[in-house]
Amino acid sequence: MDIGNKIRELRTRKGLTLEELASRSELTKGFLSQLERDLTSPSIDSLSDILEALGTNLAEFFQEDKNDQFIFHADDFFVDEREDCTVNWIVPNTQKNQMEPILLELPEGGESFTVEPHDGEEFGYVVDGSVVLVCDGEEHPLRRGETFYLHGRSFHLLKNVRKTTAHVLWVSTPPLF
Repeated sequence: MDIGNKIRELRTRKGLTLEELASRSELTKGFLSQLERDLTSPSIDSLSDILEALGTNLAEFFQEDKNDQFIFHADDFFVDEREDCTVNWIVPNTQKNQMEPILLELPEGGESFTVEPHDGEEFGYVVDGSVVLVCDGEEHPLRRGETFYLHGRSFHLLKNVRKTTAHVLWVSTPPLF
């Protein structure tokens, strides 16, 4: 395991400078710099102090995440056939992630679930067919190749008023589907 690189990644992900991490962990900036460049190794106590300052612990730091899959195939997908639509979770277990993509299939007359107001954002791309985005009662038609991007401040849903099946790639942050 590349301890120094992993600490640097955690530090930058938290938006901390070396000085800030040094202050929080009560270690020197020079020591942390050498550690991140793998020029020195920390004691267990020093590593524990660093990880605490980064909001984690030894167990989490050294745990090998076996769910770090980043390529997904059709047999990884979870399909939920609902009354008016089919939801394909194309990235499984996204509750732990910051965004959640689905592939929504809307048959003729089909509608998605109504999304209630939330603090996140959503993006959609019409892969096939055409849909109508209904947002606070206003209807916005979208054809193949068109997109939508909205903040989740309003009630909204997608519906298919055409005779052909529509497919929409829909991404939400945070996960809400």
